[in-house]
Amino acid sequence: MRFARGCQLERLNTVRLHHQLRLGAVLLLLWGSGCGSPSTSNSQQKTDGGVATDAVAAPATIRDVTLLNVSYDPTRELWKALNPAFIEKYLSETGVRVTIKQSHGASGSQARSIIDGLEGDVATLSIWSDTDSLRKKGLIREGWESQFANRSLPYTSTVVFVTRQGNPRNIADWPDLLQDGLSVITPSPKTSGNGKLSFLAAWGSVIARGGSVDEAREFVTKLYSRVPVLDTGARGSTTTFAQKGIGDIHLALESEAKLEVHEANGALQIIYPQQSILHEPHVAIVDRVVDQRGTRAVAEAYLNFLYTPAGQEIIAQHHFRPTDPDVLRAHASQFPSIKMFLITDFVPDWEVANAKFFADGAIFDSIYSSASR
Repeated sequence: MRFARGCQLERLNTVRLHHQLRLGAVLLLLWGSGCGSPSTSNSQQKTDGGVATDAVAAPATIRDVTLLNVSYDPTRELWKALNPAFIEKYLSETGVRVTIKQSHGASGSQARSIIDGLEGDVATLSIWSDTDSLRKKGLIREGWESQFANRSLPYTSTVVFVTRQGNPRNIADWPDLLQDGLSVITPSPKTSGNGKLSFLAAWGSVIARGGSVDEAREFVTKLYSRVPVLDTGARGSTTTFAQKGIGDIHLALESEAKLEVHEANGALQIIYPQQSILHEPHVAIVDRVVDQRGTRAVAEAYLNFLYTPAGQEIIAQHHFRPTDPDVLRAHASQFPSIKMFLITDFVPDWEVANAKFFADGAIFDSIYSSASR
């Protein structure tokens, strides 16, 4: 009997202990979840971005990632509009809060900065060969051009003319740039993507009209004899022409020209030549950087955002030609039809173009030095 009574007491104590443990666990759970605590009495709180999120889960789900976008001069305003749109979308979809830093300058100089150690997660440069120079240094992968839609081209542009209001020199097409006494502003093709494209547009305009290589060389030689200053980048040339009042005509990318005219408040206007060069500014992930920093997923989402309807609409609003045909049609009045030729219409590729025209001692050096004499 004593043994049976002892067993009953032991079972009773065990049941009591289990009840005490359960009660303690419940109290601990309630205390940990904030019940009864004045500082966490609401089940939800607002994050800095104004998105409602669980007060306990937020620190675990929201994390911060920083990207650096290394781009060229005329895209400053474009990315200022694109970045916050992407940041808001990505935060709502993933809970990741992205900060995007920008670096702008002449396209060739920006490429060299990345090669020299600037840790850009993405390169959104002006010229194919500037981006491909990163591949040659092992910073981006082979086949980078096929990583995103439309050969990694979310937008395009072309070279146009900006003149003083009223077009006092009656400029209509490329041959008109050789008028006596005309002063032309364009950036240096040695450093600037805009400069390279302006030179190639001038050269190609002769070839497209059926002219010979000798005639093209003669044309650009005469043209650059009318260039009083070669700024290192596109934005520098805009300042020279629009703010300093130097020159009769400015050779500019379409997006830069529209911004320049808008900010001039009626003092300038755009002239579209009969034909010009197609500008193809590719975008790319800098593979070595994103793999080292662990930012690949965010960087890829960032560049893919450019192809969304929202991204394409922002691109059109900032005067770059969207590659989505529907968005381009919706903005047809903003982008006049112009015949565009390709660089491959007169040289095999960008590698040949750089060696033939822009390398040290190549055609540009020879014609500019002779034009300066």
